[in-house]
Amino acid sequence: MLETRRDLRPLPGRLSQNTRSLGFQDMRIRPSNFVLPMVAGLLLAAGLPARAVTNSADAPHVHVQLVVPDSGLNRGETANAGFYFKLEPGWHIYWKNAGDAGEPPHVKWTLPDGFAAGPLQFPAPRRLPLGPLMDFGYEDEVLFPLAVNVAQGAKAGPALLHAKVDWLVCQASCIPGKAELEVSRDVNEHKGNAALVKADADIFNRLGGRLPKSLPAEVKAVFQPTKEGFRLSIATGRKETEAAFFPADQDILDNPAPQKIAFSAKGLLLDLKKDANLAANPAQLKGVVELSGGRAFEIAAVPGTGLQAGPDAASSAQVAPGSTSSPSPAAAAPVSTARTTTSPSAAPAPVSGTISGPARAATKSFSGAALLRAAGLALLGGLLLNLMPCVFPVLFLKGLALVNSGNEERHKLRIHGLVYAAGIVASFWALVAVLLGLRAAGATLGWGFQFQSPVFLELMAGLLFFLGLSLAGQFEIGLTLTSAGGSLAAKQGYTGSFFTGVLAVVVATPCTAPFMGAALGYALAQNAAVTFAVFTALALGLAAPYVALTMQPAWTRMLPKPGAWMEVLRQAVAVPIFATVIWLAWVLARAYGADLLMALLASFLLLAIAGWFLGRWPAKRWSAAVAGVVLLGVVAVSVLAPQKLEDAPKSVAATVSENGWQPWSAEAVSRAQSAGRPVLVDFTAKWCLSCQVNERLALEQPSVLKAFQDSNVALFKADWTRHDEVITQALTGMGRSGVPAYALYSPGQSEPELLPEVLTPGIVIDAVGKLPKTAAQTVVATSKLK
Repeated sequence: MLETRRDLRPLPGRLSQNTRSLGFQDMRIRPSNFVLPMVAGLLLAAGLPARAVTNSADAPHVHVQLVVPDSGLNRGETANAGFYFKLEPGWHIYWKNAGDAGEPPHVKWTLPDGFAAGPLQFPAPRRLPLGPLMDFGYEDEVLFPLAVNVAQGAKAGPALLHAKVDWLVCQASCIPGKAELEVSRDVNEHKGNAALVKADADIFNRLGGRLPKSLPAEVKAVFQPTKEGFRLSIATGRKETEAAFFPADQDILDNPAPQKIAFSAKGLLLDLKKDANLAANPAQLKGVVELSGGRAFEIAAVPGTGLQAGPDAASSAQVAPGSTSSPSPAAAAPVSTARTTTSPSAAPAPVSGTISGPARAATKSFSGAALLRAAGLALLGGLLLNLMPCVFPVLFLKGLALVNSGNEERHKLRIHGLVYAAGIVASFWALVAVLLGLRAAGATLGWGFQFQSPVFLELMAGLLFFLGLSLAGQFEIGLTLTSAGGSLAAKQGYTGSFFTGVLAVVVATPCTAPFMGAALGYALAQNAAVTFAVFTALALGLAAPYVALTMQPAWTRMLPKPGAWMEVLRQAVAVPIFATVIWLAWVLARAYGADLLMALLASFLLLAIAGWFLGRWPAKRWSAAVAGVVLLGVVAVSVLAPQKLEDAPKSVAATVSENGWQPWSAEAVSRAQSAGRPVLVDFTAKWCLSCQVNERLALEQPSVLKAFQDSNVALFKADWTRHDEVITQALTGMGRSGVPAYALYSPGQSEPELLPEVLTPGIVIDAVGKLPKTAAQTVVATSKLK
């Protein structure tokens, strides 16, 4: 998520409103003033080092390769390409509809002019059971073909095809992976038959024919709604002996449910169970059907009457979850991977009490009482959010503006309050719209998800650094501009009030107040209307304190009168702002490496230069133009640097910390529970201020660590600093939408106790003290006595 950068100017002296004439709305920027700063910014961005890449990469449990069989490409023609995955035994990756959990591979291309890459094509998948869930994907090896179109006007000679590909590889747990791959191929001046790259051609010859085909015109596919779901009729004109259907869309079918089959002399009938939360029947039932002989077809069945399961039904069968009969190797040549029985190692049953794999939580049933309870918790959480270190400085600055405007008419103060609330509500609605849109696209995100983006972190740190420079007195753009920027705040202050609400929401996302976790977890598991309702309650809670002051002008009499003290306090507020900048820089360095920190510090230098121009030559058009161009350079650095300098994610097998915390994984939790130990999982992120406070003031206190040791508690950290689909799904499964979250498992218990979002040593010690004593704990205590 990118936030628009805005200029900020504090008011001098008693902060009179005539300083609005210093805003940017009357300044025009000449194009000639862009040249030197823009060149400097582009040189800085262009000078960022790039990493060497090849056509293949080895990652945990998978080998991935970019294959292009033709050694030469002809202009005006289409060439074959693809991504080949070779997986370790028992591990799998996902089809375009991953099923109940998972994520398919994605690719982003960088191609020469005149080249265009088509979308990934997915072979027919297999059913991959994971406990009570059902995934759709591939084991052993798979090729995702695609077409590369070479335009007639493409430049002849060597052409570099560069791709960034990411995937999720899973067994009992899941590991996200990514790689940058590239190949060089010659574009022929004249058309000809180029030699083949043998290794790539062998992969295509072996795996390239496994794509599902279009349904022949003579084959009719229709469906009828039933009490349980749908009856899919496929009239192939021949007797079939086996079949399986894979839906193209999520949340249409109950994926783990058996598919009951009735065969006839002219085709087959499939009884499919619909998803429990499906509100309306689909207009089409789209997906891939696999038939006897290894044939696979893409279908888009429409409502209608098809075959009848009456006298012409020759036989019947049932596709159990994860197991279908396998055709002979000769018959299944094109689509053999789709018909193989899933090996036991690929789908171990989850151990009681562990969070096993990325489980997409089913949408909870709607309840009016639950909605009111969640909305009440969200309202209370929004009120308390004003006291969090993320939001309080912004609210404090708005309070100073309210003091300065104490002589305004009562109705104007009220309008300011309502506009401020509108900014907060609109921002929350925009945030919910993004979350729901991404959820509809198959992603699973939570509260604070934008802080998992290095671009957002860089832009946010830069915005706050620039705000801090203004508050500290380097340049002046008016106090109300702390909300949103010069030209916005200068419009009678109402636009400034609106964007103060926007800024309050932006800086609030790394914090989680008490009562928010359960409310937001409930909201994000419901339909769009319920989600909007709960987030609206949260927004109203966040806006309530300032709105209350504007609605009751008598309360403002308790505030001190305007004076020189406001200038001193305004400059003092720069201290927590700069502290927040230091924290964001620390988060960026810890999560993405020192190279990105270097880019951030370079952007701080550019921001200081821009501030110096604005302070040294205030209200000058040319200085504002120079500052504006420098700010564009900052945005360019913030956007381009993560693409070049981002470190690869750290291995899951990180070292154990000195206090006994271990990296979270389903296998590690399973082993601890199998040994009879209680387990505490700390779902945390480096950008989460609430998490850092809880860890330092509660979880890392000597008394708490001693309680953990005495009770033999296994300690695990699930680090959500970067987006991790496995952790996201684990949070969703517990009814949480973000961090912090603390799951305490008693020995032998499958459901954890969720501790509060705000911890104290007493809360943690009391929770640990209530754990039942086990044999393992008794052994530990006895060994200490010896």
